[in-house]
Amino acid sequence: MLIGGGAAGCYAALTLGEKHPELKVLLVDKANIKRSGCLAAGVNALNAYITPGHTPQDYVAYAKEDAAGIVREDLLLSMSEGLNDVTAKLEKLGLVIQKNPDGSYASRGWRNIRINGENIKPLLARAVLDQSNVKVRNHVNIVDYLVVDGKVCGAWGIDLKQEEIVVFTAKAVICSTGGAAGLYQPNHPGSSRHKMWYSPFNTGAGYAMGLRAGAEMTTFEMRFIALRCKGTIAPTGTIAQGVGAPQVNSRGEKYQGKYGNTTAQRLWAVVKENLSGHGPCYLATHGISPEQAAALERAYLNMAPAQTLFWRESGLSPQEFDVEIEGSEPYVVGGHTASGYWIGADRSTTLAGLFAAGDVAGGCPQKYVTGALVEGEIAAESAARFAVTAAAKMDLTGIKDTICKQVQHFYGTEDSPYTAESLEEAMQQAMDEYAGGIKSHYGYSESSLKIARRHIERLQGLSDNLRAPDAYGMLKIFELRERLLVCQALLAHLAARKETRWPGFAEHLDYPEMRDEFKVFINSRLEEGQIKIIRRPLAAATKEAVS
Repeated sequence: MLIGGGAAGCYAALTLGEKHPELKVLLVDKANIKRSGCLAAGVNALNAYITPGHTPQDYVAYAKEDAAGIVREDLLLSMSEGLNDVTAKLEKLGLVIQKNPDGSYASRGWRNIRINGENIKPLLARAVLDQSNVKVRNHVNIVDYLVVDGKVCGAWGIDLKQEEIVVFTAKAVICSTGGAAGLYQPNHPGSSRHKMWYSPFNTGAGYAMGLRAGAEMTTFEMRFIALRCKGTIAPTGTIAQGVGAPQVNSRGEKYQGKYGNTTAQRLWAVVKENLSGHGPCYLATHGISPEQAAALERAYLNMAPAQTLFWRESGLSPQEFDVEIEGSEPYVVGGHTASGYWIGADRSTTLAGLFAAGDVAGGCPQKYVTGALVEGEIAAESAARFAVTAAAKMDLTGIKDTICKQVQHFYGTEDSPYTAESLEEAMQQAMDEYAGGIKSHYGYSESSLKIARRHIERLQGLSDNLRAPDAYGMLKIFELRERLLVCQALLAHLAARKETRWPGFAEHLDYPEMRDEFKVFINSRLEEGQIKIIRRPLAAATKEAVS
């Protein structure tokens, strides 16, 4: 069983369909796999690719440096070794990869290539639907795993179309539900709060399910904060790498050299320049050629058409005006940072029968689209091997009654003083103000984290009194509770790392420097409602890391 039909989930299903036709495979998605997940609107580059003259080890070194050493090198290497193979597979499925005159892939820097990727998700979905042994259930919101004798043997959820509880049993389960958005107040709050960098429908469901089941998690405190084009929240790499536009402040000064050039430091530089009175900050595009400007407009149509529309509607062409930039709100996402399940080299979690891939899998940052596909393939092969020896029958005595009682608890038509939406907004405000959001310039302190924790605990209690008359209302309640639990874990992680290892992504105001004693993994488990922190040395992060 695969939970989540994004990039990793679809590629895992495709792998199982093509290589293991003897298995019965079920892929369950909250939306529809044709346009769900982070690739829903498309993408204009594959940001993880080994170009000629470089090796997978080069990519490992880059990712390790960018994450200030907090990575699982074994996971990074196995991911990097598969990047080019999955890219070739995508091209066979119909993805248009831009070429040089000699027929080679058109690169954008040494580790990524340019594509026309508006239809990348429909291509993946079609390939999955062509597999005779793969069944897809769209519009089913998975709420929790089925756990029997410490082993994950399926999951249950709510069919949003049929408005009924559904229970699935499986010999092995792969979680590929993505990371967590909507924890913090975004750049555009209120009715426009869905206008954000990461998929607004990714609630951290996989993290929450794993925490409730007792799985070990890692590195939530390595948040990801995207540097975006102001207003549209469109990616900046398309401009910075596409036409070589440097970051400049309002004085026209190139300032990046003062701060460093990791992903976090590029964001940190913007924050510091603004605080010093040298903002706003821009990507210096003024003076690019008409051909470059047209190429940028085309590129954004494959990923973030709002940026192209903005240029056309406002008349602020990148050829004539620099592009203003800003940071997004923080996210917990394992595809860019190392947040997620603590996993083995085979992508198994600490729960028997459960595997993780993509944004939900920890320890392996900078995986992007192609890395998620590789992890989907690895997890699929591992789950297939596990399924061969798994028990055929599972005793679900009492489990179904428990599920019905849980759903019935939130079902009702009576008025409540609160709504899921109002509690969500309160959660985002508390996280923004006290846990290092936009309002506090991404900084936090021990005292502010304590205040945030009290707010989250209070909102968790209030959420228990919510009621909904239909399946969609239930979905919103469960999504809120998922986000609140991820917030709880995130706050514990931020408090446990008493240093500032990633300026910009996580700046601890009480501990503004990097400390050698914290060159460790900060892991956690949920025990009796509380987050228990576990420190694991980097040396323990080997292929045998999960026993």
